[in-house]
Parts: sequence; structure tokens; C-alpha cells
Amino acid sequence: MRNHWRHYVRLLVYSLLGCIIVGLIIGSVAWALVFGLTAYLGWTLTQAFRMHRWLYQAKMEDPPESRGLWGDLFDGIHRLQVQHYRSRDRLQAMIDRIQESTNALKDAVVMTNSEGAMDWWNQSAEKLLGFKYPTDRGQLIYNLIRTPIFKRYFASKKYQEPLILNAPNNPNLKLQFHITLFGEDDRLLLVQDVTRLYRLEEMRRDFVSNVSHELRTPLTVISGYLETLIDNADELPPRWNRAMNQMQQQAQRMEALVNDLLLLSRIENDGSNFKATLVDVDSMLRAICDDARALSQEKGHRIELSLESAAGLTGNETQLHSAFSNIVMNAVKYTPPNGEIRVRWFEDKKGVHFAVRDSGIGIDPLHIPRLTERFYRADPSRAADTGGTGLGLAIVKHVLINHDGELEITSHIGAGSTFTCHFPRTRMASAEALAEAEDVRD
Repeated sequence: MRNHWRHYVRLLVYSLLGCIIVGLIIGSVAWALVFGLTAYLGWTLTQAFRMHRWLYQAKMEDPPESRGLWGDLFDGIHRLQVQHYRSRDRLQAMIDRIQESTNALKDAVVMTNSEGAMDWWNQSAEKLLGFKYPTDRGQLIYNLIRTPIFKRYFASKKYQEPLILNAPNNPNLKLQFHITLFGEDDRLLLVQDVTRLYRLEEMRRDFVSNVSHELRTPLTVISGYLETLIDNADELPPRWNRAMNQMQQQAQRMEALVNDLLLLSRIENDGSNFKATLVDVDSMLRAICDDARALSQEKGHRIELSLESAAGLTGNETQLHSAFSNIVMNAVKYTPPNGEIRVRWFEDKKGVHFAVRDSGIGIDPLHIPRLTERFYRADPSRAADTGGTGLGLAIVKHVLINHDGELEITSHIGAGSTFTCHFPRTRMASAEALAEAEDVRD
């Protein structure tokens, strides 16, 4: 580049010297310089017009022929144009390939900007969501999916869990929405048809509910006859006593399992479609802790209740009692004799929280993600001793889902466990509201 500039400077100097020599010959150096500069300016303007016509009128034509500085400019710009068109063609081919591959997906894919305006979607989105191209391009997605739940989910930026909704153009379809943030808060939506899975889940729930109902009657009959036989054990051969006691224990265990299955089925079917009431958590926890102390008398547990907030909850009292009672009773069952159990009810800027900490043997962190699954046991050998059904934490999980809550489990081997239920401030009921509700009931 430096050599090119030296060449151009040298050429300009030689031109000026030539004009001066010609001016000396004709006797007018000034006119010679004016004529030379005018000729150079005219030539420069001619090249500039040729460049303008080539850039704005020609379509990928070869650059104009020229020499010197302008020739290098034409050639350089032409090379940049060729590189640009090649890069553009490669990018367009890549975009076309990505669009073809996403159009081949059975799942809907939608791209929106940070405000929710739709930039692009595949063909499956038109089938599942009813979008129409190009009329819906640029429309806000939550104006087309008119569900307040979806709008809140879209704006929350909390996409750890997917959202399941009915299809906007077909209420018989169940769709699962996954949203991923990219770029400057742009969104990529992946929408899957989960109707088949949803129906299978409904069939499973109905089957469990129906079987549980059918088992309750024969179990009641069996338990009744067993109680009668045990009450009249003196009239039976002594060798039957042990068998009768074991049958009664197993019948009671089956009844507990059926009751838990029915409770879980009822909570799942009701969902959050219950009539919300103001729940006095303080009184509820006092009663639960009294029951826990009565249950753990033989083990000598120290059960402490710390009520650090007077706030209550808005929700279903039966469901909340079941969830809190399950956590406290689990702590009683799995804490060794003379252990300590601390129950807390407190609040902070995020909401209100219910926590139970025990001094038990702890849980391996490997098992914690699966503790809320039905019938999952971290240590199956302990189940026979405690008589648990394996459904307690599954009930807790669904109760919290119905009340917009979350369950947090922390535990270390040999250092005990802590189960914490977090409720948002939207679920809080002030002490004043609880007092007013109590006055109305009185």
C-alpha cells in the first residue's frame, strides 16, 4: 500500500512538473497549471460518475476499466462485492436449510423479539397454534394465544418448568410450551402436542382412583372381621393370635395406602379449582405439633415450634393440613430416639415459609430429586419399620403446586434434613384479615 501511494505522489509531482515546463515554453505557467488541474479534475469526475453508475445501476457487472488509483478502487470494490455476495449466498443457504429442517419438525417453533412480536414460525405452528403467514407476522404472540396464564408465563422469564395449555384453535389438544431466551431477551418457543400423554395420565389417575374406591369396601369388611376375631381371641386357638395380629397390621397398612391414594387422586383432580379460604396457619401448626408429640412419646423427641409470623395463607385448609402434617410426621418417623425436630413458620420479602428440620440420619443427595415421586423410597429397608405408604411427599408436591408453592429439600448424611415449603406473597393472608374472618365465623 505504501508503494502505491508513493507511485501516485510521484505521478502527481511529474504531472505538475510537466505543466510547469509547458507553461515555461508557452510563457504562462499559471494557465498551464490551470489547464492541467482542470483536465485532472475532469478525468476524476468522469471516473466518479462511472463508479456511481456501476454501483447503483449495474447488477454484478465487471468493474469499469481504468488505470492508477481509480483502477485499484474499482478492482478492490469489485472483490469486496464478490466476497459479500458469496457470504450472503452461504448465509441464505444456511437459513433456508434451517427453515426446511424446522418445517419438517412435528413440534411448533416460533421466534419472537423481546416484546413478543412474532418474527418467524414453522409450518407446525400454523397447524397447532393457528398462525397465518404473513398476516400474523409482527403480531404479539399473547394476542393470538389469548390466555392470561400464558401472558404471565411469557413475561416472567422463569422458564425452568414448561407450561401446558389447550391449543388456541382446538380445545381438544393439549400443548406444552418450552421457552428459551436468546439474544437481547428474544424468545424461542418450542410447542409440543402432549395430548396423548395427557390422556394417558388422566387414564392412570382414573384407574388409581377407581381401584382405590373398589378396594376400600373389601378392606373395611376384612378389617371389621379381624377386629371381631381379635376381640374374641380367648375363644380361638392360641396359635392363631400371631396370624391375626399380622393380618390386622397389614390390613391397616393397606387402608392407609388406599386413603393416601384417594387423597392424592382428589388433590390432582381438584387442582387449584377450589374455593380459597383464609387459613390460620398458626393454629394449624400448633395442632399438628401436638399430634406429633403424642406420636413420638416413646421416642422422646424434642419438638419445637417457632411461629415467627402471624400471617396465614389463602387456599384449601384440608390440602394444606395434609401437606404440613405429612412433613412433620415424616420427621417423627425418620428421626432416631431423643432426636430434635424444629418446626418454623416465618416470612421475608419473598413470601411466607414453612420449614421442618430434624436431626435424623440424613438423605443421600442422589435421592433428593426423586423424593416427591409416588412410592419412591430413599431407603426401602426403612419403609417396613415406619409403615409409610411412599405417597406423603407426592401429596405435598401436588398441594404446593395447587397453592403456587415450591418444595426445597436440603440434607446431609449424618446431619439431618430440612424440608421447606415456600409460598409467594400473593398467597399470604394478613393477621388482620384472619381476625376479621374469625369474627365473621363467630
